[in-house]
Amino acid sequence: MAASTLSQSKLIGAFATCGLVWTALQMYIIHSFGFEWLTAGVDSVLSAILLTIACWLINNNLRYYQPDRESYIFLFIWCAALAIACAAGCRYILPLFNMGQVYFNFLQQSLIIRFFTLFLAIGWMAMISALWYTQLDHKRTEQRKTEAEKLARDAELYNLRQQLQPHFLFNSLNSINALIGFKPELARKMIHQLSDFLRGTLKKDEQLLVPLNDELAHLNLYLDIEKVRFGHRLQTEISCDKACGEANLPSLLLQPLVENAIKFGLYDTTDEVTISVRAEMEDQYLVIMIQNPYDPKTSRPRKGTGFGLSGVQRRLYLIFARNDLMETHANDNIFTTIIKVPQL
Repeated sequence: MAASTLSQSKLIGAFATCGLVWTALQMYIIHSFGFEWLTAGVDSVLSAILLTIACWLINNNLRYYQPDRESYIFLFIWCAALAIACAAGCRYILPLFNMGQVYFNFLQQSLIIRFFTLFLAIGWMAMISALWYTQLDHKRTEQRKTEAEKLARDAELYNLRQQLQPHFLFNSLNSINALIGFKPELARKMIHQLSDFLRGTLKKDEQLLVPLNDELAHLNLYLDIEKVRFGHRLQTEISCDKACGEANLPSLLLQPLVENAIKFGLYDTTDEVTISVRAEMEDQYLVIMIQNPYDPKTSRPRKGTGFGLSGVQRRLYLIFARNDLMETHANDNIFTTIIKVPQL
């Protein structure tokens, strides 16, 4: 609203300046025909006032009504009618100032020239006003579109984040239920860990980007719970360069990737499995690599497998508008997920 008012003020200021130049030029032209400066001034000021009224009418009309292509003929007629009205005003008002017969004859002889001059001036005003308000409408439309897209993006991001926890929560509760009977202390510990993890998740829901150190601390809470479920079978290696500890990344981005690694690394084997997470800075990117072993006979990891990978890739696209920030590789029974987070 303030920007629109400022734009309107600039438009008015520009046309006021043009009006003063127009008045001065007309005064000089009339004086060059041999009339006194006072006579030329009265003629020019009255003509400028009438022209100003006409331009205000056409500008105000176009401010609230933008004609389509079929309606431009009516705009042409409207400009011609205003030019006739201005010329008629000069014809019947200027003689009231009693500036002599010579001036009156000059006035009558110049009516046709005055009409076409006024018509051109009003037409220019109409054209510039139409372009101006069309541009403003376009900007408002783009702004509304941008805001709508942002709301839709935020809603989709929120929906994606709400999908992160349910299956993990169900698995954790099932594990707690299984532990209660023969390992109540371990079940109690897992409940506390789950409580801390969910509390941290609620806090992160309000943040778009968080430091890597915070994200890793939250990831460790998740891994502590998973280690209770899988025992000695789940081993983890987490390494982070000091340079990237304060680098930012979307909150809750790593958990679904590690969960995906655990799913493909442990679900089809009874052996000990090591999940590795490595982070480093590369140019202006935070690069995170997550690796897990897998058995190609029982697992078929593919790009976009499950919600973990597809959800992360979708979140990266919604936040950074890029589809090249995540890649996956499966070589030598090792499944690797690499994400690159631009540092804005």
